[in-house]
Amino acid sequence: MLRTYRTHIDDLTKIGGELPEGAIWIDLLDPSDEEKRSVERLLDIKIPSEAALSEIEASSRLISDHGKIYLSTPAVSIDAEGEPHLTPVGFIVDARVLVTVRFSVLPIFDGIVKRLDTDENLVTGMCVFAALLETMVDRGADVLEHLGTTTDALSKEVFTGGLVRSKKPVRSSRRLREALQRIGVLADKLARARDVLLGVQRIAAFTSDTGSEWMTPSAKKRLDSVSKDVLSLSDYETRLSDKIQLLLDAVLGFINIQQNDLFKILTIVSVVGVPPTILVGIWGMNFKNMPELNWTFGYPLAWLAVIASGLLPLLWFVRQGWFD
Repeated sequence: MLRTYRTHIDDLTKIGGELPEGAIWIDLLDPSDEEKRSVERLLDIKIPSEAALSEIEASSRLISDHGKIYLSTPAVSIDAEGEPHLTPVGFIVDARVLVTVRFSVLPIFDGIVKRLDTDENLVTGMCVFAALLETMVDRGADVLEHLGTTTDALSKEVFTGGLVRSKKPVRSSRRLREALQRIGVLADKLARARDVLLGVQRIAAFTSDTGSEWMTPSAKKRLDSVSKDVLSLSDYETRLSDKIQLLLDAVLGFINIQQNDLFKILTIVSVVGVPPTILVGIWGMNFKNMPELNWTFGYPLAWLAVIASGLLPLLWFVRQGWFD
């Protein structure tokens, strides 16, 4: 899909042989080869492929060539199953028009399109570019706030004993496994938010420095503001990452404690069962001359000895605090 936006949203046209008058933004959504060639001939640029936009080295994501700036950064898209995933987005910025290349539907783009008809500040391609970055930062801030709230709730549940308060080990183990899964989801979402924010910070700083000759002071100020906002969010993201790591260590520690408690119980059972086993083994021998066989109270005394030999080690474990 290829769309050309002018200063008003109702002026949508297909690109033909020349750039429509007043066009400020060309948005390529999963473009065909014909659409790519049309834009390349019209603006004398090279439209990158999805593989090129997905490259992670800075030299491939930040390029300045003949007065045009080629940029790429990851963004979060929601697939048909409702699962979020990272998708590359490309920006080609010059003094005339902004070209964006993407391969998934992104809500931030739809939001900017709706603003074109009403926002008087969106009058150039650079303004649209700055607005897109600002929207990405705002979305990233919302995600971090949501993750922070979820992490605080999980932290309270972990450290107030809610996960291991049950006396049934099976139920506590299930809660700990669920907590591990929730921590994994939080870490995954945080990693995606970090990738998006770092990408925005890089392209904002690079564009502000590289395009300073033809960029308006207002646009440069907005890009500098984006960089500062991302920097402040990065501090919050770092603190949130440390807290998630603390939760992971805490849950793993509780799992180790549960395992130790289980091994402690098995150790107690095995030690308590040793003396009765020895006595039963001795009295179970089939020797002809065993004086105990002729005792009048031999049977009840044997039972008493077996029970006492098991209770004495058990009492010793209790006095040592093994059941505390």
